[in-house]
Amino acid sequence: MTKNIMIVGVGGQGSLLASKLLGHLLLSEGYDVKVSEVHGMSQRGGSVVTYVRFGDKVYSPIIDKGEADFIVSFEKLEAARYVEYLRPEGRIVVNTQEIDPMPVITGAAQYPENLIEKMEALGIKVDAMDCLSLAEKAGSSKAVNIVLMGRLSKYFDIPVEKWQKAIEECVPAKFVELNHKAFALGRGEE
Repeated sequence: MTKNIMIVGVGGQGSLLASKLLGHLLLSEGYDVKVSEVHGMSQRGGSVVTYVRFGDKVYSPIIDKGEADFIVSFEKLEAARYVEYLRPEGRIVVNTQEIDPMPVITGAAQYPENLIEKMEALGIKVDAMDCLSLAEKAGSSKAVNIVLMGRLSKYFDIPVEKWQKAIEECVPAKFVELNHKAFALGRGEE
């Protein structure tokens, strides 16, 4: 059976490294993996969506509405924007950070309030945590992506050592220790 993970965020947050790490890990576990990146205006702080699909045999890299087992979101509004892609028993793993989209920056709109509570009120399983402060604790605000991967790892039957090995194989050597720490913080193990 094919499993579907959507990684959603804003340009420049490291969602591409997160999807590379996930793809690398799942391939090493023997799955057929398809990764597809769908860019919005990523260079301008717009939405970036990455699909990661894995299973015995995956034919298409695209995830349709109602098919995502997990939505991993770097920001609350992005989680809310893609909630219709989640399957009924799916789960959203979300960073509680708020990054203002252009209409909010220009004053044309306000950032919506209580997004986590609103999603939970719809019966959606939401695992929300302040990944930015954990990334800073690990040593870099840029490690939010790895904090999120650490959180996501708790929902998989893949040993932590294999996730750590994937980090070592996907991240430049000088950043491995920092990313190991960010991953552990995401898992709640620091």
